[in-house]
Amino acid sequence: MDALRCELLHDGSHIQVTMVQMPALNTPQFGWVKSRLPHTARPVPPIYQPEVAAAAIVHAAHHPRRELYVAFSTVKAIIGNKLMAGFADWYLARVGYTSQQTNAPADPNRPNNLWAPVPGDHGAHGTFDARARAHSLQLWADMHRGWLTLAGLGLASVLGAAWAQHKR
Repeated sequence: MDALRCELLHDGSHIQVTMVQMPALNTPQFGWVKSRLPHTARPVPPIYQPEVAAAAIVHAAHHPRRELYVAFSTVKAIIGNKLMAGFADWYLARVGYTSQQTNAPADPNRPNNLWAPVPGDHGAHGTFDARARAHSLQLWADMHRGWLTLAGLGLASVLGAAWAQHKR
């Protein structure tokens, strides 16, 4: 992504790109992906509905910036990997394998899309609607960060004035 940005800037292009950092999404890929896991594949919780991702992409298209974080789980993963990559590797080695599987055994003969598309319309939602979140507070905060910053500065000003008044 950084190389693409540099090339676009070098060429004087007016194209802007945004990296939309996605969380686990409730998409149908878990129903037809080729997997060698012993149990049925699933997104690692917390799981979000595809509409959350769509809203983030639409927002990024109209408000370009370097990155947009869609969920707090994404923020934790990215920052954790930057600060403690070795620990993240160790942690995922211990819990990541089982957290991406359900308790149901996988059917080794189910159709998959490794060599050819699985026929039919699979829609946008997977089988995890009951566990998936329809909203992301992190995305909302990221989309309204200007107003939140302004509100924070206003609150800091009020508290600072109150503190100064109290000290007198």
